[in-house]
Amino acid sequence: MTAVKIGVLGAGHLGKIHLRCIASSDKLELVGFFDPDAERAAAVAKELNINAFPSADALIEACEAVDIVTPTIHHFAAAKAAILRGRAVFIEKPLTHTVAEGAALVNLAQAQNVVVQVGHVERFNPAFLSLGDNPQLEPMFIEAHRLAPFNPRGTDVSVILDLMIHDIDLILHLVKSDIRAIHASGVAVVSLSPDIANARIEFENGCVANLTASRMSLKQMRKVRLFQRDAYISLDFLEKNAQIIRLLDKNDVDTEGGQTADGRQLMELETARGTKFIDISMPEPVAVNAIQMELETFAHSIRNGTPPRVSIADGFRALEVAHQIIEVIGDTTLS
Repeated sequence: MTAVKIGVLGAGHLGKIHLRCIASSDKLELVGFFDPDAERAAAVAKELNINAFPSADALIEACEAVDIVTPTIHHFAAAKAAILRGRAVFIEKPLTHTVAEGAALVNLAQAQNVVVQVGHVERFNPAFLSLGDNPQLEPMFIEAHRLAPFNPRGTDVSVILDLMIHDIDLILHLVKSDIRAIHASGVAVVSLSPDIANARIEFENGCVANLTASRMSLKQMRKVRLFQRDAYISLDFLEKNAQIIRLLDKNDVDTEGGQTADGRQLMELETARGTKFIDISMPEPVAVNAIQMELETFAHSIRNGTPPRVSIADGFRALEVAHQIIEVIGDTTLS
């Protein structure tokens, strides 16, 4: 596969990480970058020994794909300019600043028939990847905690769009059902939008997801717990590991020795539904650079004409739900 010629819009903290990941990939060819801060652009160009373009238009013209890592308020304009030139687009989450912008971008991408992938990077976290394409995942209760210390860099958007949207995307990906209702509350502590928030999402199939996000915590936490019939799954996105606890029937195990087919020892448990066996496993996480992996899957989609792992429709759905949560919190605050 020939490397995809890609340029990066935005060379802030995350933009520099993207630049390094692209530069070290054999599936992507880094053409250069643009950042409107001339002083920062010059410093990054010197530090990483890469080409700084004089304008966003000049960069877009020189590439076949564009990686947008600008502040969220500039996502729509940057993506629109790239899509109208027929360029494939990788765009960091959240997709856009407003739902109206997101809807317009979805329609534009469809009309121009270009590949657009959204940077919901937790889909590529080893903890999540360890689940694989498991057809037995049917969670009925989900609990997500995403806590972080205060960082002024993220306060251009609410904690829902900054942090919670990661878990919104994961949950929408896992639960194959429409949303029935959303309840939420939040508090603005040091910024003008909520810095800590809790949301309860109820799905038509009966699943309930309880999400908490805070950027005012003394410690970091990024955990999602899934509960379903005969199984409990814990995903630690910070430690990048998973634990799966299942209740197995007698016909699923070697009842003589109380073991699974691959030799794991099980614990016997008497339940209201008869004898069960507790199986605890910790899948071996795959050591990957999540950002580099998502960018390389983007390149794969461009070269092979396959759907992106996180489509623009996925990004838009997460954005819609995030804004619904923000609206509920606003109504609660005003009441």
